[in-house]
Amino acid sequence: MSVSGVLAPLREAAGRIDRRTPAHRDRAVDGLRALALLAVPTGHWLLGGFTLDADGGLHNASPLSSLGALAPAGWVLQMLGVFFLVGGYASALSYRRRPGSAGAWLKGRVVRLGRPVLGVTAVWALAAPLLYAAGVPEASLRTGAKLVVQPLWFVGVYVVVTALTPYCVRAARRLGGWAAAPLLASVAVVDLLRYGPLAESVPSWLSLLNILPGWLFAYQLGVAWGERRIGRRGARLLLAGGALLFAALLVVFHYPASMVGVPGAARTNSHPPSLLVLALAAAQSGAAVLLRDRLARLLDRPALWAPVVVINLCAMTILCWHQTAMLAAAVPASFAGGVAGLTTAPDTLGWIAARVAWMPVFAALLVGIARYARRFEAPPVVGRRAGAVRGAVAGLLAVGFGAFALGLA
Repeated sequence: MSVSGVLAPLREAAGRIDRRTPAHRDRAVDGLRALALLAVPTGHWLLGGFTLDADGGLHNASPLSSLGALAPAGWVLQMLGVFFLVGGYASALSYRRRPGSAGAWLKGRVVRLGRPVLGVTAVWALAAPLLYAAGVPEASLRTGAKLVVQPLWFVGVYVVVTALTPYCVRAARRLGGWAAAPLLASVAVVDLLRYGPLAESVPSWLSLLNILPGWLFAYQLGVAWGERRIGRRGARLLLAGGALLFAALLVVFHYPASMVGVPGAARTNSHPPSLLVLALAAAQSGAAVLLRDRLARLLDRPALWAPVVVINLCAMTILCWHQTAMLAAAVPASFAGGVAGLTTAPDTLGWIAARVAWMPVFAALLVGIARYARRFEAPPVVGRRAGAVRGAVAGLLAVGFGAFALGLA
């Protein structure tokens, strides 16, 4: 078959998707969400490696431990700020158009987020004993469980900030984009306490105070954007101010360059987020607002718009299952010993090259998994009683799997 013969059905499908898209759909915002979504598996696949123990068990390892020069890659791949910005924007519009009460609106969004999480954890809870019986070492299963649970923290935080949408809307209507400033100040104060002159007398749990304001910051900016309270002038201020603060924190205050945690490092910018994460989110948010019109024009092309639609329709599937796709390659490879880019130590540039070569395989595995896992994003079609029973069983399985992942079982 000729190339034109292969591409013709794809062009037809892209055109069909384009024609079915409502005229009021904000393609630029969907495009930004798709970029932020794809950055999650790309970052985890590129910066997450394994080592093998004497029994063939997999253990997590990071190339950042040996290859610190890779840290700037995280400045591009850490796009959770953009994701929360777009989430705030979309929530502001959705909340304004809600047909019912605020409680009903929030319940619908929570259910939509929670169902895929229950799906992946329940499937893993059932699969883990079978894999163990098939000879997969317990160390590999625990490593896999941690990787699967790792990105799911985001869902819990996102549910909390979504619940705060009514308050974010009120704040945005009164203060515009400046409603996010107190959140930035709060994180700055906590960072000063835990890294400043009083650091030795500050309890370690104080850093947890950064979790909510740290991630609410970009969400609040998104709500203000959705309320049309951030224009191009405000976007330029965010871009310039965020970039300057980011540079100052790195050069003057010696924040770690890596946006993700590095094993053995004394300080981390993630979990909970530091001021550096907010500086990057501010700069990214300003750039996103400024590029919105240009991105919208690009996505008027059906060939570019169709992939964005597919990615957004599979958002939670990508988030919940991309680590499983990597494990689907790494676990079988562990039985063969050291496989470059999969089970060998991630401490050389050769490993990076090999891992990049493996990433299309991970993507193909994720596509195959998504064909079946996508059903967890769809509303249930069973009766209310049967749905409640399934939900309860899935919840119990999820709790058991979470306990296993956290080393509690």
